[in-house]
Amino acid sequence: MTKLAEQPAHVLLSLYESGQASPVETTREMLKRIEQLNPSLNAFCLVDEQKAMASAHESEARWLAWRKHRLAGPGSVRRPGALEGIPVSIKDLVLTKDWPTLRGSKTVDPQQAWTIDAPVTARLREAGAILFGKTTTPEFGCKGETNSPLTGITRNPWRLDKTPGGSSGGAAAAVAAGLGPLGVGTDGAGSVRIPAAFCGNVGFKPSFGRIPAYPLSPFGSVAHLGPHSMSVVDCALAMNVMKQADARDWTALPPDASDYTIGLNDGIAGLRVAYSPRLGYVKQLDPEIELAVKETAIALESLGAVVEAVDPGIEDSLDISFGLWVAGAANLWRGLSDGQRQVTDPDFRSEAALGLEISLAQIHDFNQRRGVLGSTLRQFMTRFDLILTPSTAVCAFDIRQAGSAPSYDAQTMLGWTPYSFPFNLSQQPAISFPWCLNHQGLPIGVQLVGPMFGDALVLRAARALESIRSVQRPDVSVAH
Repeated sequence: MTKLAEQPAHVLLSLYESGQASPVETTREMLKRIEQLNPSLNAFCLVDEQKAMASAHESEARWLAWRKHRLAGPGSVRRPGALEGIPVSIKDLVLTKDWPTLRGSKTVDPQQAWTIDAPVTARLREAGAILFGKTTTPEFGCKGETNSPLTGITRNPWRLDKTPGGSSGGAAAAVAAGLGPLGVGTDGAGSVRIPAAFCGNVGFKPSFGRIPAYPLSPFGSVAHLGPHSMSVVDCALAMNVMKQADARDWTALPPDASDYTIGLNDGIAGLRVAYSPRLGYVKQLDPEIELAVKETAIALESLGAVVEAVDPGIEDSLDISFGLWVAGAANLWRGLSDGQRQVTDPDFRSEAALGLEISLAQIHDFNQRRGVLGSTLRQFMTRFDLILTPSTAVCAFDIRQAGSAPSYDAQTMLGWTPYSFPFNLSQQPAISFPWCLNHQGLPIGVQLVGPMFGDALVLRAARALESIRSVQRPDVSVAH
């Protein structure tokens, strides 16, 4: 018997269309699975079973009506939405009408009115997705692990003593464990791609502005929205919905009416790929990850790509990314009362304290150097279609309590993920694809980076990898 909760979204849509399964069956099975697994994973901070089942029944009715009347001729009944009946979780940084968005923080009042859907939430509802819960995040999405004073520690479904990464750790853990095939994440320095790599999912950070945001992130123009998924096909389906225009985001890109599933299987013959396992400056890289990226380069060549070992010529931008990030943390801190500050995550407090020391001249310098990095990468991408790197320099590491680090500095926060934040600074699309497992049975992710606005190209290249290397899933019965 097919376990519906373990099926990717595109398979579920086919099953719904043929009448072999229903959104009600899928949602009921998924909610039961959440009841069983979430106490140990802590991937969700809110699950609304009543609204989920109500949405599932509405979705099932639309599928029934369409199947009944589709033979009556075109236009008799509108086809169900692009994600009709697909359960989708929302990271608890993204506004959802009627549910509190607490941002992993005790400083947010859950009793206030929650009357607004963020653009991505609204588009998912319009597409027929079943929104069923909010996934955990560190406070304000402030780090690459998922723990907070509000919700505690979120754990990796491959091994419960390991972190799922962050800040979209709840979303990644949920998708990996079969607690919904799609999840909405955010990525300000790697927060979609890090947990995707650690949990063995597909995680996509599109071009900045491709998915509209409202309100805009307090961390500025490094912050992207992106999907977590069980497959690249699902990622393309989600992007078709999530990228729809919304006038509330003044930084959004012009509307893109293209269908990212069209041409997804066209392959990568002739594409020029820059193979850069260390980006020219990374000193510490897990040997198993380095080998995995080399294997990926060979695989891309076997698929017809022209692969060249070459670095893009950028400097290590850790201080730029960290400096701009903590400046944003400081600005958040300024808006908190003394009482609110006392209940914040010590790691966030450390970031804010460092941010308060940054001068206007330093911020200007960071942005000037960011411009140089962005220009260098734009010019580099005139010679290459894609860059291949590791997703992270390490695999999932041991969980820890918030505030347990001896010091919370740039190395602690981002030093182990040198491949993610440069492409937030440059705003390019980048995807983490799960390539293999290490000797401990933990996922290793590889990253494909495309030119600005080359979102469909990145998805097509990742799909080519997926055609020869299927996504592995954790055995949650063993892990739990």
